[in-house]
Amino acid sequence: MVLLAVLLLAVATALLLCRFGSSRIKVLIVDGHSNHDWQRTTRIVSDILRQTGLFSVDVSTAPASEKDPAHASWCPKFDRYNVVIQNYNDMGGGALWPEPARHAFERFVAQGGGVFILHSANNAFPMWEEYNRIIGLGWRSQAYGIALRMAEDGSTIPVLPGFGSKTSHGKRTDRVIHRCADDPIHAGMPGAWMTPQIEVYTYARGPAENVQVLSWAEEPTTHERWPIEWTIRYGKGRVYNSTFGHVWRGEADPVDLRCVGFQTILIRSLQWLAGKPVTWPVPKDFPTGNSISLRPLPQA
Repeated sequence: MVLLAVLLLAVATALLLCRFGSSRIKVLIVDGHSNHDWQRTTRIVSDILRQTGLFSVDVSTAPASEKDPAHASWCPKFDRYNVVIQNYNDMGGGALWPEPARHAFERFVAQGGGVFILHSANNAFPMWEEYNRIIGLGWRSQAYGIALRMAEDGSTIPVLPGFGSKTSHGKRTDRVIHRCADDPIHAGMPGAWMTPQIEVYTYARGPAENVQVLSWAEEPTTHERWPIEWTIRYGKGRVYNSTFGHVWRGEADPVDLRCVGFQTILIRSLQWLAGKPVTWPVPKDFPTGNSISLRPLPQA
């Protein structure tokens, strides 16, 4: 009888998996080079995700030099995953991904894959035009693309190429994040909440196609309003991009990643990017409009 019960349970589990698919979202983190501490960022983000029980996480480290014999053949199986977290930045001498990997990544997104652009990854690959379309807005020159500034009514004001300036940011400061509208990632969160030591990008530029700005913050010097988070539709795929997630080399306390707001948005955005219901709750210790909320770094 015990054996029969075990067999029946196995059959029931198999049927549920066939109907609803695996319960864990398959995530691939791509790293290998950055002007930020990409190794530490990957470790912390992996730990945050694994401790939820919602995700399986793999890492693919791209060879950072074209002289590396492994560079030409590096091409992850993107289509085996629901979401790719892009944590690679070629600024400062990193190699452009090889052509087969670039095309595979483009197909993955266009055919319905999700992409989470992690902080400095929106600085990457200015000469890869499809990547520019995938990220919507990024760290680009004054001559390239459209920038979006926020009006007082929450609408966006396009800034055409050649006007304004190149992408930049001032000193990292605690900033209040203001939601623009309701969306699945932010449902249930307060309309305004504070995050620590964030960079407010001014004049992030790009094709700005199919972009929805989710939140903004005030630049501390000029008091202008600039996007902090935005999503992009690329083909059938979904992309999330923001300035959250900053970790410098040797940074003693990476508060950006300890922020309860960031951690909550990371988890909920990955569910949305995978085309799943956003079920991760907004925690009781979520930050308010007057105070930040930090957690200890997760222990793997």
